[in-house]
Amino acid sequence: MNNTEVMGENNSCEEIIMQGQCSRLYTLSKRFCDIFFGFVGCIFLIPLYIGVKIAYLFSKDYSPIIFKQERIGQNGKPIYIYKFRSMVTNADEVLYKMLKENEDVRREYKRYKKLKNDPRITKVGQFIRNTSIDEFPQFLNVLKGDMSLVGPRPYLFREKEDMGEYFDIIVKCKPGITGYWQVNGRSGTDFVKRLVLDEYYYGHRNLVLDLKILIKTFVKVFKKDGAK
Repeated sequence: MNNTEVMGENNSCEEIIMQGQCSRLYTLSKRFCDIFFGFVGCIFLIPLYIGVKIAYLFSKDYSPIIFKQERIGQNGKPIYIYKFRSMVTNADEVLYKMLKENEDVRREYKRYKKLKNDPRITKVGQFIRNTSIDEFPQFLNVLKGDMSLVGPRPYLFREKEDMGEYFDIIVKCKPGITGYWQVNGRSGTDFVKRLVLDEYYYGHRNLVLDLKILIKTFVKVFKKDGAK
């Protein structure tokens, strides 16, 4: 399946971008919600930080627990997103070594851009991933305006080439803490399907859709559905 087949012969990248233009009312309303809930999320972030730090100290892991990583922001600009660290501190080095030495790992990572049974994840990290606590520091990004509550996945720059024509469409939106693809498969969704869902969100986004995504996100987090 190539990008042209997925996007459809009658819908060029330019046409989809034009169709996805939003009203100023939606943009302002979305930003107001982001500021309000970003502020609330940052308040909850304080006790969560203390709890995660204590958990890591008990496991004799004394490294910083806030993980900062460069991602693709709106209009392709680089942003730094924040998460609670769920992996070993040298996670990228370990990944590159696995990709170099193991063909099965390379195949899985190429398809999903993640590993199902990732040996880099710590015991504390597995818990905070299962409960989606690891995402809470991104409320700082929402408050700053780098991200939104709802939006496409914040993609890595090394994934840009694999995004193909989807890149120009997806980066028109601010990336989100949650999004359309997260409530339609989450970890079970491969990379191409993720791009399709993020492109769909761009063309159909509105306050009602955002609200539906947020409600479905809360349900999935509560059920611990696909949060690995």
